[in-house]
Amino acid sequence: MTHTLKIALLSASLLLWGVQASTPAAADEHDRGRAEPRPEARGPAARPGPRPEAARPAFDGRGQRDGRGQRLDSRYNHGRYYPPRGTVLRSLPDGYRPYYRGGSRFYFSGGIWYAPRGPEFVVVSPPPGLIVSVLPPYYSTVWIGGTPYYYADDVYYNWQPDQNGYAVVDPPDNADAPSPPPAPPDSAQGDLIIYPKNGQTKEQQSADQFECNNWAKGQTGFDPTEPNGGVSGSADAARSNYDRAMSACLQGRGYQVN
Repeated sequence: MTHTLKIALLSASLLLWGVQASTPAAADEHDRGRAEPRPEARGPAARPGPRPEAARPAFDGRGQRDGRGQRLDSRYNHGRYYPPRGTVLRSLPDGYRPYYRGGSRFYFSGGIWYAPRGPEFVVVSPPPGLIVSVLPPYYSTVWIGGTPYYYADDVYYNWQPDQNGYAVVDPPDNADAPSPPPAPPDSAQGDLIIYPKNGQTKEQQSADQFECNNWAKGQTGFDPTEPNGGVSGSADAARSNYDRAMSACLQGRGYQVN
């Protein structure tokens, strides 16, 4: 065998050995790339949703939860789901309203009350005495002791004519024994014919007539349940003013008055 042929065979052997030795390393690098993607290829970490501060016991049979952990408030057949007290949110929902009470700030949205806590917001119970101009979008009207209350998410509201709004109040006495709505006295309605335009319930219509009657009495001084309307002078003129005030109040609450 010539010297040149020996050199050629030796070179070919070295080349073949190098290809075989590099193949496992290449396969190992390929598998490692599939198991551990580069950081820039990973998607953003999912942000956690609302989390409860601490578990609260269910009450009055209203412990049923939905898929988001919200509890069912079935008191007075309310039938709405709300996040438990202590639930923490990173941001407030759209359409919230700010309120102040005792130097503290609160936020109100969808019948749920929030308070700031650092950079986040926690679901709380509002303090009694806080006045709101608009009731929650979903509420239940309940009559207790001859007075209408408005209920949502374990909070009671009561109309305050002197403040032209609804006050958060403590649960009334006998809250577990509501009464049927009283029928308004015929003299209070007079000649007014009232039609609910927005599907108001019987309880809600009775509450609206009750509150509009009190407001109209305060505006005109005429009390249709009193002899001569409780006024000195022309009862007819006072009655006319009362009817106009009553009609305006009821129309503002979604009724047709004839």
